[in-house]
Amino acid sequence: MEHILGNEWTIAPAGGSTGEAYYAQSESNRLFLKRNSSPFLAVLSAQGIVPKLVWTKRLENGDVVTAQQWLESKELTPEEMQHPEVAKLLSKIHHSSELLHMLMRIGKKPLKPDEILNKLRKNIRDNEELAQIEVHQAIKYLDKMLPFVYSDVQVVCHCDMNHNNWLLSHSGQLYLIDWDNAKVGDPAMDIGMILQWYIPENDWDSWLDSYGITNDEHLIDRMNWYLMIEAISYLIWHKKRNENKKAAQRLKELKRLLNRVTDY
Repeated sequence: MEHILGNEWTIAPAGGSTGEAYYAQSESNRLFLKRNSSPFLAVLSAQGIVPKLVWTKRLENGDVVTAQQWLESKELTPEEMQHPEVAKLLSKIHHSSELLHMLMRIGKKPLKPDEILNKLRKNIRDNEELAQIEVHQAIKYLDKMLPFVYSDVQVVCHCDMNHNNWLLSHSGQLYLIDWDNAKVGDPAMDIGMILQWYIPENDWDSWLDSYGITNDEHLIDRMNWYLMIEAISYLIWHKKRNENKKAAQRLKELKRLLNRVTDY
């Protein structure tokens, strides 16, 4: 990375799972660099959803490096995820036709519930020794509910609503970062993650009102369906890596979801 910017810059890894992100600093400027970011980043920047894209450079080996503003900011706490501005920014993202068209242009196709479920079934078959009784109970539920979880609404979904991906700048601007896993699908995928992880159930109606929709049975069914898919997928993923503590957390989430759908 040093040869891109010059000797006056100090560059340090920014962490993350890909190892492709860096912080760069000179006496007069600071940047966030990333190798091989999606072209989707330019549209996100133009709409103010991520920090401003400063430049893009293609290297001789074909890699593309992007530079964004490195802002003084803080990650949201779990409690701050309840703020109406989070709901409003997510709604803006889900209602953006520009984001949807761009993601479709770079090859993302809408997720279909039957294809998601079939892929999960295969994953379970390939790792049968890792499956719990709760997984089989959940698959029965997912299969039963499959005809009822289709939605005509297809949007850009971030698919990782972890509070660490929400940044609040010192000037008060809210951003959602880390778009590497973005997909085209049912907005209930993102909404469900936030409600499940961060919003007390008594406050769901209020949060959804800030987002711009009303709570209804179809939304709850879709949320629970996608949350269950996610819980099983990560349960198997963590078990394969012998991450027993994280697997236990996912199993606990799955049990909680099974109890919820039984109550409904």
